Amino acid sequence: MNETVRSYDRDAAAYVASTATMTASVRARIENLAARVGPGARVLEIGSGGGRDALAMEELGLRVRRTDVTPAFVALLREQGHEADLLDPLVDDLTSPDGAYDAVWANASLLHVARADLHAVLARLASVTRAGGALLVAVKEGDGDGWSTHGSITSRRHFTYWRAEALGQVVADAGWTDVEVRSGLEGKRSESWLELSAVRGTVSP
Repeated sequence: MNETVRSYDRDAAAYVASTATMTASVRARIENLAARVGPGARVLEIGSGGGRDALAMEELGLRVRRTDVTPAFVALLREQGHEADLLDPLVDDLTSPDGAYDAVWANASLLHVARADLHAVLARLASVTRAGGALLVAVKEGDGDGWSTHGSITSRRHFTYWRAEALGQVVADAGWTDVEVRSGLEGKRSESWLELSAVRGTVSP
């Protein structure tokens, strides 16, 4: 277990409480996704955390596979009565017995993936998504990477920051098309975020 995962593991309950309120931007993206893929569509969620986003998607008729790399988040989700898988998208099996997913949702989770590993993660996600399926990602905007201690997490976490053009290129190279990136979206502590959407191409990455 790496240091960032250990940090979330220690303060999982506090993190869930501090992020319980969904922003208007996230809600709009979930509503757009639901309209795009339709009722009954299957979504692979990378980084479910406390399960806030999954509940919102299910309320709109989507079927969500909850996953997280942090054991404490998975335990909390299971305590709530949900199925949840401990899963690292870089190395673990992403496939489902029900076949390819209709969409991948990764809200504020892939920002912890090392820059050199993001292409591999995105290509692996593309390989389990149907042609025409959707990808929605949110990461912090900026340059380089670094460690930070803020909010409800008392130990340090590692973040990788991205600029729109570079992120879009990595996504396209990993087998996704119709890549769109919105930049300059303000979050807490005056942070700036990138919101990306893409479509699973027909050619394997």
